[in-house]
Amino acid sequence: MKNKIESTAHTPQDLLDELKTLVSEAEKMIGDSLTEQSEDAINALRARFDATQERLGELCVTARKKVVAGARYTDETIRANPYQSLAIAAGVGLLVGVLLGRRTK
Repeated sequence: MKNKIESTAHTPQDLLDELKTLVSEAEKMIGDSLTEQSEDAINALRARFDATQERLGELCVTARKKVVAGARYTDETIRANPYQSLAIAAGVGLLVGVLLGRRTK
């Protein structure tokens, strides 16, 4: 039986929390036997974590801005052309209904 690894990180904050947990567990594994090389490895790991956290934050902000801009544009377009929007929505609904109807037969 194959093991399925399910990701429980649904938000960027969840991902960051998991990364922090990973770093702390790595530090615990190294434990009391810190040598100069392992300390350098921990510092490098922390630096990579901080860089990843910063980049993830930037990506979230950029994605949020794009989603909000897209939603505003969609809202403006629908309000400017209500009848065309209604016709398109009805056409798409009809097409999906026909395709689903064929699958069930």
